[in-house]
Amino acid sequence: MSDSLPDCPSDLWPTSPDQARRVQEHLRERVEAEDRLGPVGLVAGVDAHFAATGTLTWAAVAAVRFADLELEESVLACLETRFPYVPGLLSFREAPAMLDALGRLSRAPDLLLVDGQGIAHPRRLGLAAHVGILADIPTIGVAKTRLVGRYDEPGPERGAWSPLVHRREVVGAVLRTRPGTRPLFVSVGHRVCLTTAIDLVLRCTPKFRLPEPIRLADRLSREHAA
Repeated sequence: MSDSLPDCPSDLWPTSPDQARRVQEHLRERVEAEDRLGPVGLVAGVDAHFAATGTLTWAAVAAVRFADLELEESVLACLETRFPYVPGLLSFREAPAMLDALGRLSRAPDLLLVDGQGIAHPRRLGLAAHVGILADIPTIGVAKTRLVGRYDEPGPERGAWSPLVHRREVVGAVLRTRPGTRPLFVSVGHRVCLTTAIDLVLRCTPKFRLPEPIRLADRLSREHAA
């Protein structure tokens, strides 16, 4: 995790929604929306699910080789769920377990794909941006559904996309990764610009709707949370 956050105005993992929003307002200033990543050799996908009781968060990381998208390593972490469900504050429920799982990898990935929003968020700090900043890894948000913004439906072909606009700002891309399926909502997480994010997500999505690292992480976390 990054060691550059000592001036955060509140604890990084607050217990109240008001405190959590203040943390988001502070951390969003640290999002880097330009490319600052080196050669990509290892790509990790991260996802989280909650146990039926709601008291445990299971987070899985699947790290694949970028060249062929073959699984290199997968890890699983389980932590007590400490934050209530509040719209717009999902990262305070999921990010602690995700960061714990990332810390268990034998080596850090060059790129992280998070099942969630990046800056396509009311306060421009969704789950992917939050995790990317704290882990200090180039990160892309890849969400299945929209949280904020408006858009025109992209074309039906693979690779078609349209801008996601919120408050007159482009906060993401609505990307068709497979013909005949619903698009994904791609947004900047940290240290990757939007055009690069679109390209990288497509390169990680050769067969299915979801990028392969996220698809594998999703399956692993669901199996244990069930």
